[in-house]
Amino acid sequence: MGLSFILILSCTPSPKAIEYGSDMCQYCKMTIVDKQHAAELVTLKGKVYKYDAIECLVPHLLKGAPENYSFILVNDYNNPGSLIDGPSSYFLISDAIPSPMGAFLSAFESKSAAEKIANSKGGEVYDWNELKMRFSSKLTNL
Repeated sequence: MGLSFILILSCTPSPKAIEYGSDMCQYCKMTIVDKQHAAELVTLKGKVYKYDAIECLVPHLLKGAPENYSFILVNDYNNPGSLIDGPSSYFLISDAIPSPMGAFLSAFESKSAAEKIANSKGGEVYDWNELKMRFSSKLTNL
């Protein structure tokens, strides 16, 4: 009984800490160093994919089946290094905030937090579905 309990626990999908400066982006193969823009996917089977930027995660996610993921996580711009739930986050695209791959894309835990930064730095705020639509249209135009 004890061994089967341990096996069940070991198969439970969970996020893994990003090792900044040593982990490599699954999508672009760059070393992940930016604590404000990194992201992570965890599959239902527990495989973890790490990204140096949200703009690397979204195209990778759109090419797969979203139901295959237990966690879709993004770093909170206001809390560097803190992963938050991607689908419930809000996103700002602002030319005043560079991100690792040049999409100027940052994530925020709340709409009000994203709008506050947008009011001071400019840009447009998106929810998760709007962000995926924006990236979907770019992928089909390639």
